[in-house]
Amino acid sequence: MQQEKIAVALYGLPGSGKGTQANLIANKYGLVNFDTGRYLETLWYDPKRQKDPTVKRERKLFEEGKLNTPSFVLNEVAKAVIKLAKKGHGVVFSGSPRTMPEAETLIPLLENLYSKKGMKFFLLDIDHKDTLERNGKRMLCTICRTPLLVKYYPKVTAKYCPSCGGALYKRTLDNTKIIPKRIEEYQNRTAPILKFLKQSGHKVKKVNGRPAPFVVFEHIDREIRKKL
Repeated sequence: MQQEKIAVALYGLPGSGKGTQANLIANKYGLVNFDTGRYLETLWYDPKRQKDPTVKRERKLFEEGKLNTPSFVLNEVAKAVIKLAKKGHGVVFSGSPRTMPEAETLIPLLENLYSKKGMKFFLLDIDHKDTLERNGKRMLCTICRTPLLVKYYPKVTAKYCPSCGGALYKRTLDNTKIIPKRIEEYQNRTAPILKFLKQSGHKVKKVNGRPAPFVVFEHIDREIRKKL
């Protein structure tokens, strides 16, 4: 496994495979997979913080499929990323920063920590119908949080994770009534970041997100290796 001090960020509609590709990239290049959603989710369900009014408010937004308050997210993420960079770790983000207020502060911070040359941005391109189909069927492991790739799994009702054997579950925000709201949130609040990145001098490589994950990764891997 290589160990590179770079920062990679993946964008795309919900269900585009950002989490899966982040895992593959992290494993190949020795990066820390900083899944902002998962990191924040640990805060929402932390037993010690259930009486915290801010946590309660942010958890409600999360479960409704809405993006969380930018100032809160930025503060939490910035502190964590600075610690990682100071230890010499590279990082990969799946869908973060998620809003313009976050991007306007976090991108310059990442430039300072990793340099522009050390930053790579990708857009995993899928359609709205792909989002509805993928997320509507999505199951996650309660232990390792690995998503079950239903398309490539035997035609049976899966109960356990093929990676660790943990029980599978369906997230609240993957409810078919919530998914359209998540798409709307992405289009209105996250997609504008792609234009901001280009205006800031960064290239955003569009990759077809519909093929099998290993095929998508081959394209991403080639692009990363070009710039190392």
